[in-house]
Amino acid sequence: MADVTASDSALRRFLHGLPGVDAVGLQARTATLGTRSIKTTAKAYAIDLAISMIDLTTLEGADTPGKVRALCAKGISPDPTDRTTPQVAAICVYGDMVATAKEALTGSGIHVAAVATAFPSGRASLPVKLADTRDAVAAGADEIDMVIDRGAFLSGRYLEVFEEIRRVKEACVREDGSGTAAHLKVIFETGELQTYDNVRRASWLAMLAGADFIKTSTGKVAVNATPPVTLVLLEAVRDFRAAVGVQVGVKPAGGIRTSKDAIKYLVMVNETLGDDWLSPEWFRFGASSLLNDLLMQRQKLSTGRYSGPDYVTVD
Repeated sequence: MADVTASDSALRRFLHGLPGVDAVGLQARTATLGTRSIKTTAKAYAIDLAISMIDLTTLEGADTPGKVRALCAKGISPDPTDRTTPQVAAICVYGDMVATAKEALTGSGIHVAAVATAFPSGRASLPVKLADTRDAVAAGADEIDMVIDRGAFLSGRYLEVFEEIRRVKEACVREDGSGTAAHLKVIFETGELQTYDNVRRASWLAMLAGADFIKTSTGKVAVNATPPVTLVLLEAVRDFRAAVGVQVGVKPAGGIRTSKDAIKYLVMVNETLGDDWLSPEWFRFGASSLLNDLLMQRQKLSTGRYSGPDYVTVD
């Protein structure tokens, strides 16, 4: 694949040579998969799996250290009345809250994810984006969620986007001499990419540049994760592994609020990729309100009734 990224023209030729997405077929397949009925034991397993895949998120201008610590406590023990409830996969915060989250999560095994590179717009110079990334990694971030420059991508400046991802990937390496690096999730903001073909191209571009995960959205625009767009990402990581032997994770984010939604996504992962991706290491949900609904449904399965509105915390 080295020749593919040797020049802007070679990269353009490769990306535009990818098979086009059949929009009608894509939407029909996601609609069909969405009708699968999951009951009893399988549903209980799916709910616990979904909880373990959540990047529990707070990305507000009004975030405080106290709010972040409370979110971390919820991630460690989502349901204090039931210690069998799985922990979440990660807590996702702005870079300046990484140290607070890291301290609150000490010994839990839960990762700290930080958004970077001028999230959510991506409108900043490359030195600023790299400094943003290095600051978060130095503070202890285990994962970096970066945003691509959609303006450059939509203008066809593919090699520029590729180089930016590659440089951010380099900035994820820790400077403490350990040789370790934060994992890099690359956000496309698919609601702004206009076509499914562009989503497929962005997926391959990010993976060629070294993304550990590809992610649909920031959650800050009108159109976030959808089943058809997520299926494009799932097919892209499947085809990428078949082509180069490297497995890449997928993270739909924004707009996934109910257990029913989450289970539909898990069915889609299972049918498209199989068991290899059905773990928090390879599939995540970017969400803030999803966890509460999963906890309510989990409690309903175990007791046969729904709890009142004060059963879960409002983040």
